[in-house]
Order: sequence, then C-alpha cells, then structure tokens
Amino acid sequence: MTKHPSIMRQAITASDRVLYEIQRAIVEGDIAAGSKISEPELAKRFDVSRAPLREALARLERCHLIERTPNAGARVVTLTPAGLISLYQIREELEGLACRLAAEQMPIEEINELAALLDQHLSSQRVREGESYYQEAGDLDFHYRVILGSKNSYLINMLCDELYYLVRMYRVQMGMNGPRVSRAFDEHKAILNAIANRDGELADLLMRRHISASRRNIEQQLASEKDQA
Repeated sequence: MTKHPSIMRQAITASDRVLYEIQRAIVEGDIAAGSKISEPELAKRFDVSRAPLREALARLERCHLIERTPNAGARVVTLTPAGLISLYQIREELEGLACRLAAEQMPIEEINELAALLDQHLSSQRVREGESYYQEAGDLDFHYRVILGSKNSYLINMLCDELYYLVRMYRVQMGMNGPRVSRAFDEHKAILNAIANRDGELADLLMRRHISASRRNIEQQLASEKDQA
C-alpha cells in the first residue's frame, strides 16, 4: 500500500522517498500538470539515482499521475473536464458504497475520531471564514478516514491507493473557496451524522451528492481557467 503523508514513517527505500516527494509535488502543482517528465532533471532535483527514480515513476504511472505516450515519453497527467467526469463518476459510486459500509462497520471510537477531525478542520481560520478548505492527505483527510472505515480491502485499495492522488490533484489544484467551503464542511458533518446513526442508505446518498457537488465546482473552475487562457 502506498505510504500517505500523515501516516508515513521513515521511508524504507530511496524509491519510497522519491515517490512521496514527487507525488506531493505533482498533487500540489509544483510539478505542473501536463509537463514532460525528464529523468535527469528529476534525479538532480530529488537527489536520487536513476534506478529508484524509475521505480518511483512506474508506481506514479500505476496511480495515474503520470501517462506514457508512444514516441512521446512520459508526462504528468493533464487536468481536463473529461478526465474529471470519468474519475468522479467512479469516485461517486465507490465512495458512496464505502460510506454505506462505514455506517455499518466503523467502530464507535473511529466515528469519534472522525468527529474530532472535523472539529480540527473547523478550527482553521480559512475554513471558518470560507476562504479555503484544504485537507492534508491520509489520516487528516475526511474522505480517506471514511473509506478506511468501510473495512473493505478492495475498496480501500482502489480509493486509497490507485485513485487517491489523482483525486487529490483535482481537489488541491482546483480547491474549494467561497460559499462552497461552508457547504462542503456542512456536508461532511451530515455524512458523519448519518454514519454515527448507522444509516447506511442516507450516508451513501449524502456522500454521492457531496462528490457530485464537488465535481460541479471543479468543472466551473476548469471552465474559468479555459476562458482566461
């Protein structure tokens, strides 16, 4: 399983270290979406030899942050409306299911920890004032914790490993601001309440609606960037 920032201990290999560093740089836009991958430049930038770098790049390709094109080499994935829709269709279905299962399977102590996490998010001045709602990866991410709460290893593998960082790339680079911040936080609270009340059907519905609203928000931002280009 991929090591996520908030749960990462000492990186055990050079490939683990460079994977984490490049992953974060791509997600946060320090390595631009659509940019060409240069192995010599990355090796120099991240102070790593070519063998572990290539292993890390292969792992980044498996989690859809890098694409390889015949005769054109590797590039960072481009954020597009079509890509967003395809990704979020899958996310809506799978996270809805994960949320339903979490309502059935999540131990009360994990539900209490999830409530404490939302309290921690609300303590951020940026969230309280509707400026932005940024969540760190892994255990500090509401969605990540809900998925783990499903106790379904196949869902966890798909959503917390294979697709997680591509989803984060859209979420971070097209992050929430303005009225959507308060609405998104309120939606998280409603989802938590449904899980706490063991109402799997409602939890599923609320998560699907939440992800659909997030997709529409990102679509608007992508359209706005296109208009400004």
